[in-house]
Amino acid sequence: MRLKEKYQKEVVPEMMKRFNYESKMAVPKIEKVVVNVGFGKMVSSKLPQERQKIIDAIVNDLSLICAQKPALTKAKKTISGFKVREGEIIGAKVTLRKQRMYDFLERLIHIALPRSRDFQGISISSFDEKGNLTIGIREHIAFPEVSPEKVKFIFPFEITIVTNAKSREEAIALFELLGFPIKK
Repeated sequence: MRLKEKYQKEVVPEMMKRFNYESKMAVPKIEKVVVNVGFGKMVSSKLPQERQKIIDAIVNDLSLICAQKPALTKAKKTISGFKVREGEIIGAKVTLRKQRMYDFLERLIHIALPRSRDFQGISISSFDEKGNLTIGIREHIAFPEVSPEKVKFIFPFEITIVTNAKSREEAIALFELLGFPIKK
């Protein structure tokens, strides 16, 4: 069963029972997924040509994983300790909504997380007070779209799943019912 169908047919009735909601519209839902990569140490000590090659490779792999072109993020101010100049490209991010979001979450739950090295479940400490979930992926090659033979280097990235839940408990219940592997 697709994730969106599962949410509508199984999760909504169960959440209404558990939390005594009056309406289906009161049940929390996933609003968006933000995938974020910081280039950091990968590009800080490189020459401009090498830096651009690395950035292009990361953007290409991230667009394969998310099925959407990433937006490049620039430094807001100069920080000499990190060897960063104002206006320099320091990362990339993708915001997924609607069908692309559900497709990405299905691949994350069923393929990428189980393929991740040393993965034992999502910790409850990964949830913030507003019910958003943030997961760090150490190796991007866990996703099936990326061919490990063609990858020049492996990079980590962060996934933030934003919900409209009122509390942390509601969000944890929502993610458990959707099938996320959460540690007890």
